[in-house]
Amino acid sequence: MTKVLISIVGPTAIGKTALSIKLAQHFDTEIISADSRQFYKEMQIGTAAPTPSELASAQHHFIHHKTIEDIYSVGDFEKEALKTLETLFKTNDIVIMVGGSGLYADAVTKGLDEFPNIDPNIRVSLNEELKSKGIESLQEQLKTLDPKSYESIAIDNPHRLIRALEVCIGSKQPYSSFLTSTRKTRPFKTITIGLTAEREIIYDRINKRVDQMMAEGLLSEVKGLQSKQHLNALNTVGYKELFKFLDQQWTLDFAISEIKKNTRRFAKRQLTWFKKNTDTFWFDYTTKTEVIISAITNSK
Repeated sequence: MTKVLISIVGPTAIGKTALSIKLAQHFDTEIISADSRQFYKEMQIGTAAPTPSELASAQHHFIHHKTIEDIYSVGDFEKEALKTLETLFKTNDIVIMVGGSGLYADAVTKGLDEFPNIDPNIRVSLNEELKSKGIESLQEQLKTLDPKSYESIAIDNPHRLIRALEVCIGSKQPYSSFLTSTRKTRPFKTITIGLTAEREIIYDRINKRVDQMMAEGLLSEVKGLQSKQHLNALNTVGYKELFKFLDQQWTLDFAISEIKKNTRRFAKRQLTWFKKNTDTFWFDYTTKTEVIISAITNSK
């Protein structure tokens, strides 16, 4: 029998975790997380990681298996996830993968793209510019050099932004032009399930989730990480805004409004990324699980 990976994608706060658990229970299988923010054990509330009860509902992999001090790349994840899948497929015909990090999900299902070698001095120069002029300067450069990447990658993430820019500058070609390599052969079939909703509904769910995170103690979680705010893992939505509040640069209300705004922007970019895959089966977030299971069964 062909081994099948069910990849669940969609914007943040749309209900991917709940669906992944229902599918894992139905198919009596396990879940691989492809959410790059949920890898870190110190980041529970702000990443909307599965709760202890959710983790107990199905066996999960790649949740809180790293510390924010660790250097962990998408290439590292690709290798480890494929090795985990190889093991899981020995006893399971179906495995679930879930996460909103498009690059990480694609690394598992399609493989990483091949990029040219870039002069390391370009990255040094861009990091210096980040410190002296701020992230907005780099964002404007990418908008000029590669509008396509500007619309699809996480431009609020300095690491991703600088990676795209160094390829643009070093190769004199858009970063996005390298994202067309031949899909790698995988020893399993992938069925991608996308959850979505009208934009107003997605944005409302995001706003409510941020309020819920604050009620659950996000500020305390961020306060405990304040001394580590220079680490790349923490340069992410929900944390960087509250660091500004704790550093007395912003009011708390403004920081919360910025979390909501930046999360909405992130969701828009997620959808742009995921919509590139024309093989995805898209469902409204309210679709009954039985309907999605039927679509999966018919696609195997």
